[in-house]
Amino acid sequence: MHVQEWLETIPAVAVYVLVAVVIGLESLGIPLPGEIVLVSSALLASQHGDINPYVLGACATAGAIVGDSIGYAIGRKGGRPLLAWLGGKFPKHFSEANIGLAESSFQKWGMWAVFFGRFIALLRIFAGPLAGVLHMPYWKFLVANVLGGILWAGGTTAVIYSVGIVAEAWLKRFSWLGLVLAVLIGIASMLVVRNRARKAAAQRAEEAKPEPVPATD
Repeated sequence: MHVQEWLETIPAVAVYVLVAVVIGLESLGIPLPGEIVLVSSALLASQHGDINPYVLGACATAGAIVGDSIGYAIGRKGGRPLLAWLGGKFPKHFSEANIGLAESSFQKWGMWAVFFGRFIALLRIFAGPLAGVLHMPYWKFLVANVLGGILWAGGTTAVIYSVGIVAEAWLKRFSWLGLVLAVLIGIASMLVVRNRARKAAAQRAEEAKPEPVPATD
């Protein structure tokens, strides 16, 4: 039983709550499949009238914004020891290479890193906590957080729901293809980020090597 089939067995209110909670926890910094749950719920809404796509999109947006804000507060209070603790709990996601790449992105792009990070699976869990650790001004974080949350959560819901309405008959037989596509996109973005993280880590290690001391006669 995949995600969408399981969602069909629970009430609409439970779907709204589940989407908000999963996306909120992912945004807070806990690696969870928020995008998969959102895509599956939007597909389900296109096939069943019990789930309102506007309410679903609003719940997803609220979860994204609130989760990121809590992550920011925790990161600002916990500082770098928090990143070290997360690295011990989730080494694949919070490795030194991934943290280094995310940090360099924040230093270079500022609030835009929060905004665009919402659309990248791996960076999505970094945005809130890392912005807090780096003491990004809260008003900048809030603007990017709200705009990114609305565009990502609301936009994803609208697009997937519209596709489901247009191709409802096809999706009833092959709805799993939409989920597979979302998973493949998520995996591809994660691989790209990890590859960049490894290259960035290798470059920093190369730059950190001491210069050879010239021999004296």
